[in-house]
Amino acid sequence: MASVSPVVAGQARVSPVYTPPRLRGRGYGGAVTAAISRAARESGAEQVLLFTDLANPTSNALYRRLGYRPLTDSQALTFRS
Repeated sequence: MASVSPVVAGQARVSPVYTPPRLRGRGYGGAVTAAISRAARESGAEQVLLFTDLANPTSNALYRRLGYRPLTDSQALTFRS
């Protein structure tokens, strides 16, 4: 499964992308990610964003094959009071 945000300022965000463990390795994740990315472009997105977990080399390799390229690393921090 995957979803995509509405296009805002020429950008759409793909999130989440998930394949149940028992169905992984069959191409479903790649097919759905490619289809939803294409749909975002056809809806007017000039840029399609996808945030990924750098610790997952399998999904990162797939996203690169689909044409996504890394731009920056980010990290979320929570401060406790």
